[in-house]
Amino acid sequence: MTAPQIEIQLIAAVVAIACAIPGVFLVLRKMALISDAISHSILPGVVIGFFLTHDLNSPWLILLAAVTGVITVVLVEAIQKTGLVKEDTAIGLVFPALFSIGVILIAKNANDVHLDVDAVLLGELAFAPFDRLIMSGLDLGPKSLWVMGCVLLITLTLLILFFKELKVSTFDAGLSSALGISPVIMHYGLMSISSVTVVGAFDAVGAILVVALMIAPAATAYLITSNLKKLLVLSILFGVFSALAGYWMAHLLDASISGSMTTVLGVVFLLVYLFAPRKGLIAVMYRQRQQRTEVSLLTFLLHLNNHQEENERHINHLNEHINWQKVRSKTVVDLALKNNMILIDNNVVSLTEKGKEFTELALEYIITNKDENIEPMKEDFFLFRG
Repeated sequence: MTAPQIEIQLIAAVVAIACAIPGVFLVLRKMALISDAISHSILPGVVIGFFLTHDLNSPWLILLAAVTGVITVVLVEAIQKTGLVKEDTAIGLVFPALFSIGVILIAKNANDVHLDVDAVLLGELAFAPFDRLIMSGLDLGPKSLWVMGCVLLITLTLLILFFKELKVSTFDAGLSSALGISPVIMHYGLMSISSVTVVGAFDAVGAILVVALMIAPAATAYLITSNLKKLLVLSILFGVFSALAGYWMAHLLDASISGSMTTVLGVVFLLVYLFAPRKGLIAVMYRQRQQRTEVSLLTFLLHLNNHQEENERHINHLNEHINWQKVRSKTVVDLALKNNMILIDNNVVSLTEKGKEFTELALEYIITNKDENIEPMKEDFFLFRG
C-alpha cells in the first residue's frame, strides 16, 4: 500500500469512530434525523465563518458551524413544543431553511472561492491526503486526520467523564433530574459534540457519509445488543469495518470512496437485520411461527381436557372439530408427543400427567392472568425450550 492509501484508511477509521460515539446516543434518544439536519444546516455557519476570516482552514469555521448546529436543535425543539407539529416535521422545516440560506450566501458572495455545495455534501476522501498540515516546514500529515483526531480525543474524554450522566439522562430524564443531573445540559452538550463532529468530518467525507457513519453502525449494533457499553464497542467496530471495506471496494471498482463506504454500511445493516440472533427478521419470524404453534398446542390440550368422550378425542375427529388443516394438525400433535403431553392409543388421544399439569396451569393463567406472561411456564414444560 502507498502512503496516501494508508492515510485515507486512517482518516476514514478515525471519522467512523468519532461519528459512532454520538451516533449511539442519537439513536437511543430517537433523534437519528437530527444528525441529517445538523449536517446540512451548519452550512450557513461555515459560510459566515469564511466571510469573517477569509480562511477555509480557520477554527472559527468549526466553532460557528457548531453554534449553527445547536441553533438548529433549539429551533426544532421550539417548534415542536408548540404542539402544532411533531419532531420529524419540525426537523423538515428547519434544516432546509438553514441549508438554503447557506446555498444562497455561497451563490451570491463566494462563487470564486473553493467552497461549493458538492464539496460539502459529497466530500472526497481521495483528496484528503493532499491537504497537509505543515508547521515550521515540517509535514505533520493530513489536516483532516489532525482535526478528526482532536475531535475524537475530545469526544472520548467527555464520554469517559460524563458516561453515567449521559446514560441516566438518555434512558430516564425524570430520574436524571431527581439525581441533580440536568437533562437539558446533557442534551445540548450531546448536540454540540454532534455538531463539532459533523463539521470536522464533512470536509473530508461529506455530509452524506457523516450521517451514514453516525446512524448506520449504531442502528446495526442495536439489533444485536441493548447493553450501552457493548453498543458503543459494536458501533465503533461496524463503523471502522465498513469504512475500510468500503475503501477497498471503491479501489476494486474504481468508484466513489464515500459511496462505497455508505453501500457497505447498508449491506452490513441488511445482513444484521436479517440474521441477528434475537432481533433479526428471520429470528423474529421463527419466533412468531413458534408462538403460533404453541398457541395451537394450548388450544389442542384444552380441547382434550374439556372432552372425555372417545369420539371427541379421536385423531381424525380433531381435524374436523378444531377446523385445522392436516399439516397444522400433524405439527401440533407431533409437538405434543415430543413434549410428552399426550398419548395416542388406537388413534384416541389422551393427556399425560405432564399434559394435565400444564393445561391446569394454563387455565389458571387464562382465568386469573396473575403472571406477566406465559413464557416462563412454557420454558418449564417444553423440552425444546429447556
